[in-house]
Amino acid sequence: MSAPPAATTGGLGDALRAIGGTLADIACVRAALASIELAEEIERRKRQLVLGALGILFLYTAFLLATLFVAALFWDTHRLAALAVLTFVHVACGAGALVLLTSRARAAPTPFAATREELAHDIAAWRGSR
Repeated sequence: MSAPPAATTGGLGDALRAIGGTLADIACVRAALASIELAEEIERRKRQLVLGALGILFLYTAFLLATLFVAALFWDTHRLAALAVLTFVHVACGAGALVLLTSRARAAPTPFAATREELAHDIAAWRGSR
């Protein structure tokens, strides 16, 4: 008796299954990368929100107490001038904080940059292999 003939490989069905498996693997890796980046972005935003809220709370309290102190200090002599100067200081500090917030928001890393970069590499590789 002779051995059974070896199964032939390289058929169209096998090639399509291999391509489908490769595409599924790529999609799983990219989805995992996206989920990791999403979790990192959420944690970063939470930290920023808590720190910002604490900073605003304490600065507001300090400005309010300083305003009351200066107003009480100059109440008998130059109360309107003191209140005007303190109002200007508050406006300047608020405007400075908004400018800083805007510049930091512009300088923040783009969410999902690594995922988009990997997808761009995948597309370029796929187009190059055609």
